[in-house]
Amino acid sequence: MLELQNVTLRLKKNDRVLIDDFSFTLQSRDKAVIIGEEGDGKSTLLKWIADPDAVGGYCECAGSAVKKGVCVYLPQFTPRDVAEKTVAEVFEGTKIYPHTKLLRGLGIAPEKLADSQRFGSLSGGEQVKLRLIRLLMDEPDILLLDEPTNDLDIETLVWLERFLQQDSRPVLYVSHDETLIERTANVIIHLEQLQGKTKSRVSVIRGPYRDYLADRESRFAHQAQVARKQREDHARQMEKFRRIRDSVDRAQETISRADPAGGRLLKKKMHAVQSMGRRFEREQANFTEFPESEDAILASFDEAVTLPAGKTVLELPDTRLEIGGRLLAENVRLTVRGGEHIGITGRNGAGKSTLLRLIREKLNDRKDLNVGYMPQNYAELLDPDRSPVDFLAPDGKKEAVTRARTYLGSMRFTRPEMTGKIGELSGGQQAKILLLGMVLSGVNVLLLDEPTRNFSPLSGPVVRAALAGFGGTIICVSHDRKFLREVCGGILELTEAGLVSLDPDELG
Repeated sequence: MLELQNVTLRLKKNDRVLIDDFSFTLQSRDKAVIIGEEGDGKSTLLKWIADPDAVGGYCECAGSAVKKGVCVYLPQFTPRDVAEKTVAEVFEGTKIYPHTKLLRGLGIAPEKLADSQRFGSLSGGEQVKLRLIRLLMDEPDILLLDEPTNDLDIETLVWLERFLQQDSRPVLYVSHDETLIERTANVIIHLEQLQGKTKSRVSVIRGPYRDYLADRESRFAHQAQVARKQREDHARQMEKFRRIRDSVDRAQETISRADPAGGRLLKKKMHAVQSMGRRFEREQANFTEFPESEDAILASFDEAVTLPAGKTVLELPDTRLEIGGRLLAENVRLTVRGGEHIGITGRNGAGKSTLLRLIREKLNDRKDLNVGYMPQNYAELLDPDRSPVDFLAPDGKKEAVTRARTYLGSMRFTRPEMTGKIGELSGGQQAKILLLGMVLSGVNVLLLDEPTRNFSPLSGPVVRAALAGFGGTIICVSHDRKFLREVCGGILELTEAGLVSLDPDELG
């Protein structure tokens, strides 16, 4: 069991409260997911639970986390000290054979754990699987998982879903994968930053994710209806009040001094009218507020951006994919036309990112295309020491800066976030900057490597809608099943023998 007591987390740099006086108990068999928009403190909360000192450099923290049993934590990224070790060193001293079922389920051969390869040189998916195996070998009582689905192939995602469904241990996790959340979570912890990120709100609901979203939408709609009706009724009452007040006021002005009794009667009537007005004011103070929520917002691509359907965007003949002299795939052929949205998936280490980089090299010199690229590692394009405004308006011209600020503001970036360092923003915020850069550049070809990997499940539908409506060509690598189904007209699996067409039903 894990018990959080009166937890408050406040960012030191801007005094922004991420979480305010939050208490929660994670019970046996709970699979609790933390959701919220990018930068709202999901990973910070999980990291603080695992080790309060880990966030002390940038957060003021209060409250306590009481852990009953062995609690293990899977961070979002491989720690540097682990990345520098060999696989064998990471697993040194562990007993492998009691865990052969676990290894088999994740597609890891036992001899892999004695490999002399540097851990950080493994593919992202392999690192996640091996780090998860290492944690589970400690036979923990509580699991804290930060984005465990990042870089996992679909086969491993399905395994993780079954593991979470069947394992009795309590799990507190952060994930962007809506399918995983829908199939595994029975507790929803929703972090929000309201009123221009000046007020925090945490909602806890025990029940499935879809039920939470439907109930939230229903409650907000009812609250908005009540609030609207109260204001409409009040407006009618105030109009009636003003007519009566004006009528009495005119009567007082015109009444003859020879009629003192009538004057007293009108004065008494005016007191009653004024009393009615004060009552209406008191009622107004108790009106139901309109519901406030932190809705996900993303700039949309210009509808004028299109490519002719007959235009050949990419013609990739028989190609061999190699990395470090190791053959990944051969006979890779791909033809892409204007307006097509192509999704590429496959097992971890199959060479998907290598293929996308090769495609980028082939398209970069095309004068008839405007190509945008989003890598898995945003640092390839984003200087962590620059500001979002500098990235989006590199020439510094007033018009470009104003446009960048306007778009960033519409996507809920605060002024300090617009002008602060990109490296201090969350992964999801950095992804939004890259997408916004493509929007402002008017690109007509998108090359995207795991575009939704850092977006919250609340942002996911907005991102998918924006990309599904993109009139240009998309070639993307993804393991996000909802993304592949909703955005991509064609889905291809990269295998050792080349690219193979997949039916959406085969995605799991």
